[in-house]
Amino acid sequence: MHYIGIDIGSTCAKTAVMGEDGTLLYKFVIPTGWSSFEALDSIKKELLSRGTDPENSACVSTGYGRKAVAFAGRNITEITCHAKGASILFSREPINVIDVGGQDTKVISCQDGRVSDFYMNDKCSAGTGKFIEIMANRLNVPLGELDSLARNRTEEKQISSLCTVFAESEVVTLAGQGVSRENIAWGVLNSVAKKVSQEYSKLRDGARPVYLTGGLCEDDYFMELVSKNIGRPLTSHPDARYTGAIGAARLAWEENR
Repeated sequence: MHYIGIDIGSTCAKTAVMGEDGTLLYKFVIPTGWSSFEALDSIKKELLSRGTDPENSACVSTGYGRKAVAFAGRNITEITCHAKGASILFSREPINVIDVGGQDTKVISCQDGRVSDFYMNDKCSAGTGKFIEIMANRLNVPLGELDSLARNRTEEKQISSLCTVFAESEVVTLAGQGVSRENIAWGVLNSVAKKVSQEYSKLRDGARPVYLTGGLCEDDYFMELVSKNIGRPLTSHPDARYTGAIGAARLAWEENR
C-alpha cells in the first residue's frame, strides 16, 4: 500500500509518496501548465512508472488544483497540509512557517502538526512568486538568476509600488534611468520580503523558530532578505518545496492506518 500526497499549485505540481511505515519513498515535481487536469495526467503516468497505482493507493490532494484529483480520498487545504508537512521536515514544535507560493503567501503557526494561527495574502500578486516571475521577465533574466543578481547590487534601490502592474512600470522607469539589473533585482526581492514581513507580523507568536517553504526555499539571498525584514533567523530544508505534498501524504497515511 502506498500513500500519495498531491499538491497542485498555480506554478508547479508536487507529489510525495510514502510507504507502509510512513516514510517518504520518493517525490517529484512537474510544471502545472495551464490545466490542473493535464498536470494530473502527467502525475498519474509518473506514479505508474514508479510502481505506484494511484487508483489503488490512499491519496490526499491539496493546492489550487486539488479538486481535479478524482481518485483522492480527501481534498484538504494547503494550510493544513503545510502544517503537517512542516512538522515532519523540521522536527521542531512549535514553529512558524512562511510559504511563498506562485499566487499567494501564507504565514502559519504550527503546534503538534496542526494549525494554530495563519494569515494568507491571496488578493494581490505582490509579495508572491508571480510578482518575482513578472519582474524577472521584465528584466529579461531567468527567474533563478535574480538571487545572484541581487546579491551583487551596489545600491539598495527600493521598489515602492505595492501593485504588481505599477511596480512593473516602476522597473521599466528605473531601467530607462540606467539603474543596473543588480540594483533593480535587489529592489524586487526586497519588495517581496517586505510584503512577507507584513503578513508575518500578524501572527500572535512571531518569536518561534521560522522556516521557509515553497519554490523560493533554495534562494539563499532571498532568505537573508526575509530574515532581515522579519527580524528572525530563517532556515529551510532541501525538500521544503514539497512541504504540502509531504503533509498530504502523511495525512493519507494517518487516515488509513
